[in-house]
Amino acid sequence: MTGDNGSPRILLVEESEAQAHQLYRMLEQNGFDVRLVGSGEAALATLEETLPDLVVSGYHLPGMNGGQMARQFRMNAATRSIPVLMLTEDVAPGLEREGLESGADAYIAKSAHPDLLVLRMRALLREGSDLIQAEEAGRFRRARIVIVTGPDDNDDKEGAWSDGPGWERDAQGASLGELLWRDGHTVTTVAGSGELIRGGWLGGDEGPDCLVIDLTSPAMDGIAFCRRLDGRRQDVLEAGGVPFRILGIIDAERFRRHSAADLFDAGIDDLVPSDIAPDVLALRIRVMVRRKLAQDELRQQEIKRQVREVALQTAQSEARAVAAKATMAEALAQANAELADANARLLETQAKLVQTAKMASLGELVAGIAHEINNPLAFTLAHEETVARALGQLCTLTEADPPGRRDALLEKCTTRIGSMRLGLQRIQNLVLSLRRFSRLDESAFQDVDVVEAIDTALALLTHKFGQDIIVERHLAAPRTLVCQPALVHQVVMNIVSNAADAIRSLGCEKGEGDAASRERDVPLGRIVIETALLHLEYGARYVITIADDGPGISPDIRARVFEPFFTTKPVGMGTGLGLAIAYGVIEAHGGSIEIDDAMLQGGQRRGARFTLSIPVRITATGPVTIGRKS
Repeated sequence: MTGDNGSPRILLVEESEAQAHQLYRMLEQNGFDVRLVGSGEAALATLEETLPDLVVSGYHLPGMNGGQMARQFRMNAATRSIPVLMLTEDVAPGLEREGLESGADAYIAKSAHPDLLVLRMRALLREGSDLIQAEEAGRFRRARIVIVTGPDDNDDKEGAWSDGPGWERDAQGASLGELLWRDGHTVTTVAGSGELIRGGWLGGDEGPDCLVIDLTSPAMDGIAFCRRLDGRRQDVLEAGGVPFRILGIIDAERFRRHSAADLFDAGIDDLVPSDIAPDVLALRIRVMVRRKLAQDELRQQEIKRQVREVALQTAQSEARAVAAKATMAEALAQANAELADANARLLETQAKLVQTAKMASLGELVAGIAHEINNPLAFTLAHEETVARALGQLCTLTEADPPGRRDALLEKCTTRIGSMRLGLQRIQNLVLSLRRFSRLDESAFQDVDVVEAIDTALALLTHKFGQDIIVERHLAAPRTLVCQPALVHQVVMNIVSNAADAIRSLGCEKGEGDAASRERDVPLGRIVIETALLHLEYGARYVITIADDGPGISPDIRARVFEPFFTTKPVGMGTGLGLAIAYGVIEAHGGSIEIDDAMLQGGQRRGARFTLSIPVRITATGPVTIGRKS
């Protein structure tokens, strides 16, 4: 707590106007922010406005005296930690004892040298003017006091003070150590030496709370000893502990000559003359210990507060983590629901696309089938009219007609009826192929006659081949394959259909047609279908290869031919779904489909080759049903 200019706030309480102004000027010159009042009542009133860092008060005041005012400070939780330095006209032991017992932290005569007064004030401020009174709750412990004798003194505790002045025993003969022991403190007497400052005993939780040092021995360099002790105290402070207090006892004559300022500068907290009464000395030690224990308690409370704060932050972090997990789980559930909905929509869209492709293929297929049925049907109807006319003529024959006329008409009817039978059988075969193709929607895995399925697909595509495209079959694999019927009915049919379209479109671009091909006796192209059963280390594979000698597929678009709606056909000639659906069927079988250059032997062009590889499924009768080969 500091003033507006950063200086410590001092509340000066003094009745004498002359002494008050003298002290006021002296404190201001030493950099303190001073507020002057003339009574204890006025001092208490100022506390309602702001709290000082230190109170410097005379003992004799109008109304309540300095001791009574200090007692009021100690009764209030907000002010009990403010240090109080009591001033008096003389050094009467009774006044000092009363002031210290009332709650003052230190006592000094007004006649003391100003430098000594300032040093004493700075020592009190150094202890921590912002000390907060510790809570009553906490572990009780006895204060640890170490009395350091001169190097030439006797090591015995009682004898260590036997040659000293009158302060070593009170009127009843009790020594200083005994007086402190009666107060409940732990008292230890050691001889002062360099070894005393070494080691870790001055720090830690078991270190001393107060060192009482006898500086009257000429064999001890008091200033150097105190400076080394203060260095160790700084180590304790930097380690996060509360440093011990140092009280020095010097020769009474030196004390009265005010020649001990160098000891305060060396780090000593309080200084008393060697002729001080033992009970007053014990009282001053109690005051120092009281503040040290209060600071210890404050430190423990601060540690507890930090632990509670860390625990609270940990709990809050865990709560935030739980909330985040809950939010994430909720978001994940929502995302899963949205994904499931999207998948459902995707499946529905895919089903619609498949149906669209089927309808497009069916439309193309129906157009071809209609053409194939129309030809035999047309000449069947034509022959029917011929037969009807011949039968009519037979009914009108008379005996006058030539005998060979009847035989000629009967032969004509027989010949025409035979031609009609061939046309009707052609139509019957197309209908049977359509009935086999109707199993396209069967998605369950079953035994499929690959040879029959390929023959059916080729029969339905006859209108695309005509006499310009030659189809070769080399079916070396077993006849039966466990798969979905769509594997051959749709996948193979789509690839073969695309090959025929590619060959025919290339022939149209060059102006070649059916008539030109027949005249030259050279087909537009060739399609080769092969099957094989491969036995590999990781299992058997059923391989179907479809190759052509058409224009081929350039490497830069091979990766795209399986994309939905991608097509190289002219607008209105293809949907771009045939190979996409074929890829999906192959994927459903756990197989693969690859494209490369065909380079058929004797082929006219580079061409394209589709290789379908399907893992052989195990059935009750084995991997495949071995049958005849085509």
